Amino acid sequence: MNARTDRSGAPRPPVTTRRMRAIVQDTYGPPEVLRAAEIDRPTIAADEVLLEVAAAGVDRGVWHLMAGRPYLVRLGFGLTRPAVAVPGLDVAGRVVAVGSEVRRFRVGDEVFGIARGAYAQYAAAKASKLALRPAGLAVEQAAVATISGITALQALTDVGRLSAGQSVLVIGASGGVGSYAVQLAAALGATVTGVASGAKADLVRELGAHHVLDHGRDDYLDGSARYDLILDIGGLNPLRRLRRALTRTGTLVIVGGEGGGRWTGGIGRQIRATLLSTFVPQRLTFFLSAERQDVIQRLAGYLERGEVVPAVGRRYPLDQTSTALADLVAGHARGKSVILVKES
Repeated sequence: MNARTDRSGAPRPPVTTRRMRAIVQDTYGPPEVLRAAEIDRPTIAADEVLLEVAAAGVDRGVWHLMAGRPYLVRLGFGLTRPAVAVPGLDVAGRVVAVGSEVRRFRVGDEVFGIARGAYAQYAAAKASKLALRPAGLAVEQAAVATISGITALQALTDVGRLSAGQSVLVIGASGGVGSYAVQLAAALGATVTGVASGAKADLVRELGAHHVLDHGRDDYLDGSARYDLILDIGGLNPLRRLRRALTRTGTLVIVGGEGGGRWTGGIGRQIRATLLSTFVPQRLTFFLSAERQDVIQRLAGYLERGEVVPAVGRRYPLDQTSTALADLVAGHARGKSVILVKES
């Protein structure tokens, strides 16, 4: 089996297209720095595959890398300009070529996962960051699953140590990570309370939350209800208020965080939580999601069994990627927005 044969061993024509449509950025900045262009398709390393991209997801991580904010992200992704000119991480597509060391995938496989430069007709991806697309999972659903799904899964299980029968508060339940956290927590046997805007309460109920609170109307951190686990997703809530809503030995997991200074963003609150945790019976934690093959496979299991159904929000064609990012920042997204790359 090589790049010229499919899973059945039958020969396939080689990929001859050397140019592709893509969204590129030459500098850090707002969504307006993104532009459509025709560029060379990527080459792949020995441990990578080349994907014909069908669809790609939109998430906060992409925005931070596009904007270069906080400045701390530039240490790993280019000090003065993006090291990767094509943005986009979440991906779903078809394998069209494989590197010499790849054994898990073959040409023709339909896969989903994390790529390098997903907002393009073709993208390179490490084989270790992909999984076969489960039967019955639509391309659009697969395209928005991985980044947010594995973040929610690790926050609940690896860090939050959630067990059946516990109570969970998901702050930011209608967003990307939150929409997966609600479903996963329910699948794990927890009683789930989701916090979202009143306009998105119906979505959170549909995701499986047992209780839904309106962040604009309800004081969900006043201590009248206490939870075994709180996921504060992209929030700005003070630690003292979060602790008030935890049980005596409950766990707080801070997932991301907006606000803060230009240099480090909201990392200060995470650091304070870790330091405070050594002096109180509650576990106050934060984490950075690990893009590991075993976690992606665990997520694929939930997707295949139908225990988690990606909440696909608005669809955008490739040339409207900047609009999709602008809508995300403005808070207009419900669930996960998707970029449709391959024309049907």
